[in-house]
Amino acid sequence: MNETDSDGTRSGRRPGHHDPEAATVDLRRVGANPDFWYPVALSGKVRRGRVIATTFAGERIALYRGESGTVHALEDRCAHRQVPLSMGVVEGEVLRCCYHAWAYRGDGRISQIPYLSKGDGRPPRGVRGYPVREAYGLVFVFPGDPGKAPDIPLPMLPAFGDPRYRTMTFSRTVRCHYSFMHENLLDMNHQFLHRGVVGKLHPELLGYETSARSVEARYLFTHAGGKRNRGAGLLAAEGFGGSDSADVMTIRTEYPYQTLDLVPENAQRPAFRLWAVYVPEDAEQRTCHAYGLLMIEKPGIPGALRLAWPLIRRFTERVFAEDRMAVEAEQRAWEEQGEDRNHEVFPLILDVRDVLRGNGVPLRPRAAAGCAGGDGACSVPVTDTHLPAEQQPSADLPRGG
Repeated sequence: MNETDSDGTRSGRRPGHHDPEAATVDLRRVGANPDFWYPVALSGKVRRGRVIATTFAGERIALYRGESGTVHALEDRCAHRQVPLSMGVVEGEVLRCCYHAWAYRGDGRISQIPYLSKGDGRPPRGVRGYPVREAYGLVFVFPGDPGKAPDIPLPMLPAFGDPRYRTMTFSRTVRCHYSFMHENLLDMNHQFLHRGVVGKLHPELLGYETSARSVEARYLFTHAGGKRNRGAGLLAAEGFGGSDSADVMTIRTEYPYQTLDLVPENAQRPAFRLWAVYVPEDAEQRTCHAYGLLMIEKPGIPGALRLAWPLIRRFTERVFAEDRMAVEAEQRAWEEQGEDRNHEVFPLILDVRDVLRGNGVPLRPRAAAGCAGGDGACSVPVTDTHLPAEQQPSADLPRGG
């Protein structure tokens, strides 16, 4: 039996300790909590003086990089005629709508309406501006309550800047609810799926720990035969000659992110470290965008990792493609059945489902029309309530051109 520590952490493999009442909530109908930092683009995709369209859970967001190099994130619609601002033009640090040239500052305030005269009526308040940060080659936005953004840290990835590691970046759309991705990575009993690239791998669960926001599992991996892809051996720091070793893999869901570390037998540090997050794209959250940073330890031979890079990339892409095939099939089954009919028997996965339910938010239908204000203009759909008074733009705008 497991014991519960004073901090609420549960250790070991106690079956049946999850909350039966919470488990009745269909996890695939639970939304991602917006009060965290989520990447929505690769930094390299947001070039200076350009704007791109992206999304979080059905909220369309326009990202643009001003001439100073600063990235801004705005609700992707002009307050005038609702034309997407991602179709607009960057001028200095403002974004100008392509239709009537309304100009917006990086916080969503309107800075200019070229044809507005003194006698014209009061202009709208503008659009929502999102807190935005750049780190690890990614653009993060905070789609929740902006007042919480200063107190919520970005994920900590010490290996990203470590000269002993080199980072491989992944960015892929997956047609499934984000929870399927958490389950897939955490449950390493699916290695039969990857038999064509890793051979016969035997994962043994050494133990796991659960808290209100996290689940961490430790596996011992041994190679039990079969042909193993060369890229798999190189990623596990076995060299071009290859060797069989017992590797310890630690996988952690720390809501809403996920990490994986692999430490080869007798090694002092991980051969590679993976950080991943699955960002919902559509309002129903049946599609997500998977961002991953794979930090690979450099071997002692100079230039060896550079030579191995294409093989490692090809291996990881094949493994991801097989995982994507499986989780998208799970999503299709959910849609066909209209509910989650999973018969899960692995206590670890029951725990991570509890974590995702407990930290997620209910999915709510977005308003088709109308707005929260009574002045004919609203900067946020009525289901969004995260635009504080201090972010509301002033009605005092420059007149004329």
